[in-house]
Amino acid sequence: MKQILVISGKGGTGKTFFTGCLAVAVKNKVLVDCDVDAANLHLLLHPEVRESYDFIGGKVAQIDRARCKECGLCRENCKFNAIGEDFQVEELSCEGCTICSYICPEEAIILRDRVSGQYFISETKYGPLIHARLGIAQENSGKLVTKLRELAKESASAKSCEYIIIDGPPGVGCPVMASMTGVDLVLAVTEPTLSGMHDLGRVIELARHFKIPLKVIVNKFDLNPQMSERIEEELCKIEVQLLGRIPFSEEILSSVKKGVPFLEYSRGKLAKEMEELIRNIF
Repeated sequence: MKQILVISGKGGTGKTFFTGCLAVAVKNKVLVDCDVDAANLHLLLHPEVRESYDFIGGKVAQIDRARCKECGLCRENCKFNAIGEDFQVEELSCEGCTICSYICPEEAIILRDRVSGQYFISETKYGPLIHARLGIAQENSGKLVTKLRELAKESASAKSCEYIIIDGPPGVGCPVMASMTGVDLVLAVTEPTLSGMHDLGRVIELARHFKIPLKVIVNKFDLNPQMSERIEEELCKIEVQLLGRIPFSEEILSSVKKGVPFLEYSRGKLAKEMEELIRNIF
């Protein structure tokens, strides 16, 4: 079983569009959307949810008013100002650090599970999809990504799948590291802009830190040929493989607007070139 992560240093490069192409072209796989803060792969794959679960992202304090004597120790020691003058806990401010429950002389504070979102096991016409929805202003997205990947491995093993295709989050933060750890290949999708080149460099550094092979795809390369050439020159200097270039295409935009993976939407010249690019991955 091989795990392939599609990633980008910044949002808007075409990462999910390319993952949609992989969903059509690669057989015998499980798909995972690890961009839990802004998941959108489901907009292309239209999954039918089979199982859904609450994601427990941490703890939140709760004050038992019947036992509370309003001594104020909890308010004085809360570093996040999560306890108001009325001794009610503001859940969005509470970090679940537990200090208030330790110092309360009346043992009036308990820590209850915080439901931070939901995760789903779904079926699509392209294969199983593991995905999630993180709640508004909720954290621990790295923990949720790890959970999704565990489910994907279990599903792939049970179905004897050859591949796990992961649509990763943008950037290089905690959820990205949780998405990247232990994969067999990183496909970095970038765009020919200065910010695209800068953020691609950070993704390459991260992949090298984890000692994971990485290949690069330049999307919309023809919108800025000079920057595309500059990116390719930099890749050559640091010995990173350029897998391919994808031109700007109104046809691709139309497929995204209609919510259909491009390789299903089109059978034209560009679609055939995309299929050849994907064959060169393996």
